[in-house]
Amino acid sequence: MPIICTFRGIKIYINYSDHVPPHFHAYYGEYDCCIDIDEIEKISGNMPNKQLKMLLGWAALHQEELRENWYLARQKETLFAIDPLK
Repeated sequence: MPIICTFRGIKIYINYSDHVPPHFHAYYGEYDCCIDIDEIEKISGNMPNKQLKMLLGWAALHQEELRENWYLARQKETLFAIDPLK
């Protein structure tokens, strides 16, 4: 899974051969979760509340870019980096 963004200790990945719905994976220390790209909500996993709020806010700002990367991943093409939360 290539890293598409890193900010404040959170690493964000999209898997090349992942299942629907469109989603991304986020890791923070020993925590990890999956976030639905269309609904901007946690699908599974655990993340501290503060980091989850930052993550969901970042995802809302970059939703279209996440959708584009999801499409590229499904086509097995190179993903592009997305700007971190500032």
